[in-house]
Amino acid sequence: MSTPPTPYLRVDVARLRSNIESAAARAAAAGVTLRPHVKTHKCLEIARMQVEAGASGITVATIGEAEVFAEAGFDDVFIAYPLWVDDAAAERLRTLADRARVTIGVDSPAGAANAGRRLGDRVSALVEVDSGHHRSGGPPERAADVARAGVEVRGVFTFPGHSYAPGGRAAAAQDEARALTVAAGALRAAGIEPRVVSGGSTPSLAASDTDVLTELRPGVYVVNDAQQWELGTVGPEHVALTCRATVVSHAGGRLVLDSGSKVLGADRATYASGHGRLLEHPEARVVQLSEHHAVVDLAGAPLPALGSQVDVVPNHVCNAVNLVDDLWADGGDGLVRWPVAGRGRNS
Repeated sequence: MSTPPTPYLRVDVARLRSNIESAAARAAAAGVTLRPHVKTHKCLEIARMQVEAGASGITVATIGEAEVFAEAGFDDVFIAYPLWVDDAAAERLRTLADRARVTIGVDSPAGAANAGRRLGDRVSALVEVDSGHHRSGGPPERAADVARAGVEVRGVFTFPGHSYAPGGRAAAAQDEARALTVAAGALRAAGIEPRVVSGGSTPSLAASDTDVLTELRPGVYVVNDAQQWELGTVGPEHVALTCRATVVSHAGGRLVLDSGSKVLGADRATYASGHGRLLEHPEARVVQLSEHHAVVDLAGAPLPALGSQVDVVPNHVCNAVNLVDDLWADGGDGLVRWPVAGRGRNS
């Protein structure tokens, strides 16, 4: 296929495959299952590679994402979100359950009772507990209150999102293990055996306590991004997705690219040193980002020529992927179009 015009998101297939196989091998060696979060890439081709490498199923963020992947044949799907199941959601979930084993998240007795009332035994649940990220999830010691509320509960889960902080990976993994230990113990005390104890994030993956966890759910690891590079989770050699951009200007003695926020995304964590990085120029930073412009400070390095192309590493790959219709897979013998099948399925 002919090369697409810039800016476009390019996937280095060799690096992608290496990332997939490395995480699968780590999970297998630890004796836990791997259920990757496919909201990162929303791409059937990448998810198939993950399952072929040993993933036990997939994690998604929304019913819409679950529908896309179930339609494509993925038959074990966890919606890792504390769903409030209304009439429309119940109908969609029951239809999904005809195609796949579907598990949802619940984090309150009211939410669990509502799901059980509307879904019966068609869909099971995991109880979400807060392990320190302070987003969704209830107190670990109250997990049994949720589990007894009326939906079939298979176990507990958490997201140690505070691992996305400099120096926070190990501490977040410890918090995760403590919270899940308490939550699983609360279920056992109530006579409910937690068959699934699920956690994991990309930054904390290597530190996850697999004596406690039975399942890992990282997402970004599959391609990585500038946040993971900045946090020290990975080096640039493990970044498998970049934005191929063209040099359009040298105004002000800096590099100006055609890859603005409409393809890179606008996320910038408080610890981030820029709006993105250049794969082949580790010291460079995207210092200014507009809708269609990225201004790069090359830290004294020579400016690439006008009309040449560079690879920009987005800060947050999940957001960047959701902005494009296609990824372009580079296996070394030309580019292949991989549709972002789950793009925009936000509900």
